[in-house]
Amino acid sequence: MSDSRLKPIDRQTLWDRAYAELRNALLAGRFAPGERILLREIAAELGISLTPVRDAVNHLIAERVLERGSGGQGGGATVPQLGAEQFRQLTIIRADIESRAALEAALHATDDDVARLSGCLEGMRTMIEQESGAERRQGYLDLHRQFHFGIYALADLPVIHDIIENLWLRCGPMLTAVLPEYVPYLKRADHHEVALRALANRDGEGVAAAIRRDITEAGTYIHLLLQTAEQEAGARV
Repeated sequence: MSDSRLKPIDRQTLWDRAYAELRNALLAGRFAPGERILLREIAAELGISLTPVRDAVNHLIAERVLERGSGGQGGGATVPQLGAEQFRQLTIIRADIESRAALEAALHATDDDVARLSGCLEGMRTMIEQESGAERRQGYLDLHRQFHFGIYALADLPVIHDIIENLWLRCGPMLTAVLPEYVPYLKRADHHEVALRALANRDGEGVAAAIRRDITEAGTYIHLLLQTAEQEAGARV
């Protein structure tokens, strides 16, 4: 018998694809806190069968990025709703780790890197100036993520980069809920611009300080919102 003209389909490739797409969507804040992840809907959007989607969702549940749905393994999953204290702790960790990555990034940044990040920052400003809406919100969040991870990638610290990604996976949905409204009206300083100027000057301490302030200031605002919501919910009981 002659050699097969077709290559066997690798199920692992489909699992990888589903896992990567879901991770990217969560990182980009495309799912809201408390939103249900329905397996059939995800499979239809990706154009693949249920099995690799279920495997990918189960893996994200094991990583504590998603929570198991009420129907067991066949019931999909839910995007967690972080409590105020959980979010406060994640903010502390993010500020420490991401500022360290920013410090290291300044050692490797080139003029081309600075120009690319400047384009992200300009795009973020454009999104802020647009009328409010889903497109503006998602556009800003996409560019916001590209800006931060564009800096962290320059650090060339893959272990730290993976940790940062996992932290963003847990915080991303909450950022979706409040960050675009927080940025144009409540932000006291453009820490992204300060970080970019410091990066252009190869000032690692300056980049790290700006990133830390950016995370801490936004985190304090979100923590207050969560705390207020919990207090109001407790008062109604």
